[in-house]
Amino acid sequence: MKFGYTILYVPDVAASLTFFEKAFGFACRFLHESGAYGELETGATALAFASLEMGEMHFPDGFVAASTSVKPLGVEVAFVTDDVAAAHTRAVAAGATEILPPEPKPWGQVVSYVRCPDGTLVELCSPMGG
Repeated sequence: MKFGYTILYVPDVAASLTFFEKAFGFACRFLHESGAYGELETGATALAFASLEMGEMHFPDGFVAASTSVKPLGVEVAFVTDDVAAAHTRAVAAGATEILPPEPKPWGQVVSYVRCPDGTLVELCSPMGG
């Protein structure tokens, strides 16, 4: 078994791909011609986006869309960077909402949190032990 994907269900797949490109520097790997599914170039494990309609198809009993939740969901996507402050500033300039500005943590990391326009909670953090 290996970890293959994290899939975020969003209102507009193309808009989320564009935002993640602008805010975090990830290139689009793939966008299906239907616009219902897309992936970013994130390394061995893909960060993917699927439409809310696809989520409704997969989960007929419903699900909580991050985009409609007043508070961030209890799950995050974390990106590791050597310059958390610059990454945080770039994300906010691209349209993310600041949740927590960069701050040093007792275990040695610098960590910040932003919420993307599609509702996704993103942690920006320095490498562990760095």
